[in-house]
Amino acid sequence: MFMEDQIRLTAFDWLRTQIDFYGEVIPRKKLEYGFEFQGQRITLVGPSGIWKPRQFDIIPLSITTILNGPYVDRISEDGFLSYKYRGTNPDHRDNTGLRMAMKSKTPLIYFVSLSPGQYMANFPAYIIGDNPASLEFSVALDDEKYLRKPEETNHVNEPSEYYRRKYITTLVEQRAHQQSFRLRVLAAYNSQCCLCKLNHSELLDAAHIINDTEPLGDPIVPNGLTLCKIHHTAFDVNIIGISPDYHIHVREDILHEIDGPMLKHGLQELHHHKIILPGSKKDYPDRERLDWRFQRFLKVG
Repeated sequence: MFMEDQIRLTAFDWLRTQIDFYGEVIPRKKLEYGFEFQGQRITLVGPSGIWKPRQFDIIPLSITTILNGPYVDRISEDGFLSYKYRGTNPDHRDNTGLRMAMKSKTPLIYFVSLSPGQYMANFPAYIIGDNPASLEFSVALDDEKYLRKPEETNHVNEPSEYYRRKYITTLVEQRAHQQSFRLRVLAAYNSQCCLCKLNHSELLDAAHIINDTEPLGDPIVPNGLTLCKIHHTAFDVNIIGISPDYHIHVREDILHEIDGPMLKHGLQELHHHKIILPGSKKDYPDRERLDWRFQRFLKVG
C-alpha cells in the first residue's frame, strides 16, 4: 500500500501542474497517457469510470462522471455527490474497491467529463457513504490543503469537516456546470470573440446575455456570447450593448472620448458593426434575451 500511496500523491502533484498549464479543463488524452513513476506509466483514466491503474491492487485511483450523461450522478439532498455503482452487482470488484476506499478513508480523484475529450479534475474526493439499495456511493470533495494520511483522520474536527466538504462539493458541481457552458459557447463561436475575432481561448469568456441569477439566465448556448475579457467587461458594465438585430452599440459618452489606440480600435470602431454569429442557426443569440439586455443598456446610456 505504501507504493500506491506514493503514486496517489504523485498523481495529485502532477494534476496541479496540468491545471496550472491548461486551466480547469484538461484534455482526456493527457489523462490517458498519465505520468511516469519509477519507470512505470501511471494512467489516470481509462475505459471504466472507476479507474484502477494496473499498478494498484484493489482501491481505484479515480472515478469519472459525465455531466448530463446516462448515469444520474447528482448532488443529493444531504449536499454530497451520489455516484452510481459499476453495474448492479454490489460485489463487483470496482464497487468493492470503492467500499474499501471508504473504510480506509483513501483520497481519490473525481473527474467530470464536461464534453468529449475535456475533463475537470477535482481532488481529494472521499467515499463517505454506501447505499446498496439505490446502487450508489456518496462522495465528498475537499480542499487539497486538508489532504491527510488515513492515520491522521482521527484527529480532525468532524462537524467542521462535514460542513466544509459539503460546501466544497456544491462549489465543484457549480464550477463544472459553468465550465460546461463555457466549452459549449466557445465551440459554437469557433473559439473567437464575437466582437473582435480574437481566437486565443485562454483570453475568452462565455458571457451570459442574461445573468444566471435572472429567470431567463439559463446556461444554454443561445444565452451566451464568446467575448474576450476586455469586451466581456465592457458588455457587463454597459459600455457596449448588442441589439436584437445583432449590431454592436457603443455608449454615447465613450464614442466622444479621446484616448489611445485601445479605445479607438477596441471599442469605438465596433459601433454599428454586426457581431460574428455561430456557424449553426440553432446557436444564434436569442433575440428576446438580447432585447431584454439591450433595454438595460439603453437606460444606462
